[in-house]
Amino acid sequence: MAAELTLNTDLGPDGTPRVTATGEIDLSNVAQLVQALTTASAGTRRPITVDLSTVKYLDSAGINALFDHADKVDGLHIIVHRLLVRVLTITGLDKVATLEAAPEVGDNA
Repeated sequence: MAAELTLNTDLGPDGTPRVTATGEIDLSNVAQLVQALTTASAGTRRPITVDLSTVKYLDSAGINALFDHADKVDGLHIIVHRLLVRVLTITGLDKVATLEAAPEVGDNA
């Protein structure tokens, strides 16, 4: 059974393409993430933002998709749930993309 994943592609406040994910990302639905990243890039190398602030589970298929897309754009900014910051840093994703910990609910930051 596929993990539940909802994706939205739009423009952020600064006009940068943005993909917002809600749910879990794993092998069963990673193709949806890849398609959303491709749609957001629209065939260009311009930077994009990926908002994973509410995603608490991301398997290696999802991590690989982010690595692959980082090679296709001139800047990948990933807003990530605090539970995933360490995992993504250990994988080295922070070397090819900008990782930003999402504020926790109730934070005033």
